[in-house]
Amino acid sequence: MRTARPLLAAAALAAVATGVAYAYGPRADARPDATANASPAAQTAKDCAPDPKAPKRQLRGVWIATVKNIDWPSRTGLSPARQQAEYVKLLDAAAARRFNAVFVQVRPASDALYKSSMEPWSQYLTGTPGKDPGWDPLPFLIQEAHKRGLEFHAWFNPYRAAYDTDLSRLPATHPARVHPDWLVKYGDRLYYNPGLPQVRDHVTAVVTDVVKRYDVDGVHFDDYFYPYPVAGATFNDAAAFTKYGKGRKLADWRRDNVNKLVAQVDKAVHDVKKHVKFGISPFGIWRNKAQDPAGSATAGMSAYDAIYADARHWIKAGTVDYVMPQLYWPRGFKAADYRVLVPWWAKQVKDTDVDLYIGQALYQVGTRGNQAWTRPGELPAHLTLNRAHKQVSGDVYFSATQLKTNPLRVLDRLVAEHYSRPALLPLIEERGGQAPAKPSGLRADGSTLRWSASPGARSYAVYRVAGRPGACATADARNLVAVVTGTEFAAQQAGTYLVTALDRLHNESKPATVTVAPA
Repeated sequence: MRTARPLLAAAALAAVATGVAYAYGPRADARPDATANASPAAQTAKDCAPDPKAPKRQLRGVWIATVKNIDWPSRTGLSPARQQAEYVKLLDAAAARRFNAVFVQVRPASDALYKSSMEPWSQYLTGTPGKDPGWDPLPFLIQEAHKRGLEFHAWFNPYRAAYDTDLSRLPATHPARVHPDWLVKYGDRLYYNPGLPQVRDHVTAVVTDVVKRYDVDGVHFDDYFYPYPVAGATFNDAAAFTKYGKGRKLADWRRDNVNKLVAQVDKAVHDVKKHVKFGISPFGIWRNKAQDPAGSATAGMSAYDAIYADARHWIKAGTVDYVMPQLYWPRGFKAADYRVLVPWWAKQVKDTDVDLYIGQALYQVGTRGNQAWTRPGELPAHLTLNRAHKQVSGDVYFSATQLKTNPLRVLDRLVAEHYSRPALLPLIEERGGQAPAKPSGLRADGSTLRWSASPGARSYAVYRVAGRPGACATADARNLVAVVTGTEFAAQQAGTYLVTALDRLHNESKPATVTVAPA
C-alpha cells in the first residue's frame, strides 16, 4: 500500500452521451540532438534539463482485448499455432511503434485464458466455455512480450460472471453454478455481487493465483465495477445490503464494497510479489462539478454515482500504483472535453505516489461519431497537451486491432511527433527493484556492440553521442537509440555509445562506454 503524500470503451461513450534480441529505436539515420551533450566538460548532473519532447521515461501501452474476440484471438477455434501467430503479429506492431507495455485480458468474465483450477477455460479460445484449448497460452503471451521489451500486465474483469443468464450453458464447475447465491442478474448478464465478502475473496484468490504462477509485470482492472446502468433495470443486492449495510446509504455501501476489493487485491498482489504493479483504468469522469465541487467541469455519467467507482479514494488511500482514466473524448466535446479532464486528473495525483497514464481512444480515430475523430491530428494533439502536465506519465491505447489498421495513418503521426525515440518505463519506487551492475566487457566488433550480461538485467538501454559524453548524455531520450533485450546492438553510425543495464522495473545502471569509429 502506498501512503499518499499531501494528495471500455463503447459503453463509456454511450454513458457520457446519456448523462532473441528485439530492439526498438529511432530510424537508422536519426541523429541525436546536440544540445543533449553540449560542452560535456562543463556539465554536471545538476545542469541537465530534460527535454519534455523527448521523455526518457514514458509508458506506451496497448490493450489487447479477448472478450468477444475483439483483438485476440481473432475468432474462436483457431489452432494454437494460428493463435500464436496472430498474437506475435500484434506484439511486433506494438514494438515497431516503440511501445513498451501490453495489457492483455486474461479474465473477461469469470473465465480464464490460462490453465486454472478456479475458473473454466474461456469460450473465446475454442468457442465452448470450459473446453481445453490444448495449451496454456499465458506463458507464451508473457514470454513473447518480454522478448520484445514489452511489459506484460494481466487484465482482469472483477465482477462480470457471464454474458449469458442461462446458467445451464456454463460448465458445471463454473463458480456461478457452484455459488448461485453470489449472482445478480442485471440486464442480459450475470454479475457477482460486490457486496459479498465471499466474492471479494474469490476475485482476490483468482488474481493472486495468476501472480504466483506466472511472470506477469502487472495486474490491471478495467472500468467495469458495478454494471453500467441499464434503463428500467434494478441491481438487486437488497439482501446483501440488509446483512452488511450497517445503516449506511446504499450508494456509500456500494462504493465501500469496491474500495475494499481494490485494497484487498492491492495487498494480496504485493504480498506475493512486491515488484508486480496494480492499477485501474476508471471511467474518465469521476464526478461532475455540478454534483461535487471537487469534480470536473463536465456533464457526463459519474463513475462515483453510477458504477460506484471512487478513483479519488484509491489515489488518496494509495491502494493502486497507477490510474489510467479512459479519456475517450476529443478536445471541444462539451460533455467531456479532453482539455478539461487531463488537468483534472493531473491534479488528483499531484504530490502522491500514484502514477497517471491516459487511456486513449485509438478505436475512435476515423469514425464519424464526433467530427473531431475524422481529423488525423486529434489524437496526436492529445499527447501534445499532456506535455503541459508533468503528472502524465504515458498513454495506453484501445485497442490492439488498430495497431494493424493504422486508421488515418495516425500511428505514423504519433511516432513522428511523439515516439521518435524509445522510452524507459516510469519508475514506481514502492515496487522496489535495484539497478544492475553496469554492463561489463563492452566492445565494438566493427559496428556491432557486444557486452556481457549483467546479473538481474532484463534489458539494456543504448545511447549515442557524437562526441565525448557529458553528465547529461542520458538525461532524456534525445540520445537514446534503442532498448534491447539481448547483449549486442548493431550500431548504425559512428560515435560514442553508452550502454546501461535495466532491471525488470527499469531501474538503470551507470553506463559503460565504447567508441565506434567511422567506417
